[in-house]
Amino acid sequence: CNLQPKDAAKMPESAWKLLFYTLSWSYGIYLLFFTDYPFFYDPPSVFYDWKKGMEVPTDIAIAYLLQCSFYGHSIYATAYMDTWRKDSVVMLLHHVVTLTLIALSYAFRRRLLSLSLSSSSLLLGPCSASRGDSQGAPGVVAQSSCPSPLRAFSLPCRFWFRLYWFPLKVLYTTCHSSLQSVPNIPFYFFFNALLLILTLMNIYWFL
Repeated sequence: CNLQPKDAAKMPESAWKLLFYTLSWSYGIYLLFFTDYPFFYDPPSVFYDWKKGMEVPTDIAIAYLLQCSFYGHSIYATAYMDTWRKDSVVMLLHHVVTLTLIALSYAFRRRLLSLSLSSSSLLLGPCSASRGDSQGAPGVVAQSSCPSPLRAFSLPCRFWFRLYWFPLKVLYTTCHSSLQSVPNIPFYFFFNALLLILTLMNIYWFL
């Protein structure tokens, strides 16, 4: 593709992320729009009838397994495999926070992953990966391999999904609606603190 050596070194990382994000995005679309789960149109429903030890449906458990595996690998990959970037430290923190949220969400049957799928990356995942980055830092590969219309489409996508839908559907639900459905829900402040940290990172990457 006549890439510069620095760009060529990033291509395997970008190709891997494009593959994973496209697959996870497609599975998220399936869960949200081709099943009976109402999480996208009724986000507070993730807390309806919540109780400790409740059963996790197999299709949602698969989503947890895939995401948990990916972010567990991403911690190692960011530190030892991927090209080091100016925001790599923030990326590492993001992966640790996300992995913690996913694992504890599953452990406490909070269904937060299902809710997050509805707001954060429906279109952003494939777009980010094709740019050569995973969250928001412009990758050098973007200049050589990503079509200009896709780069132009990326910015409004980032704002819409991560700075509008994520607070509207996820933060509002976990901060307010959860207390309406489960007044004494365990670890309320812990989960919301981690989600607020992710929101601050989204703001950082958007800027």
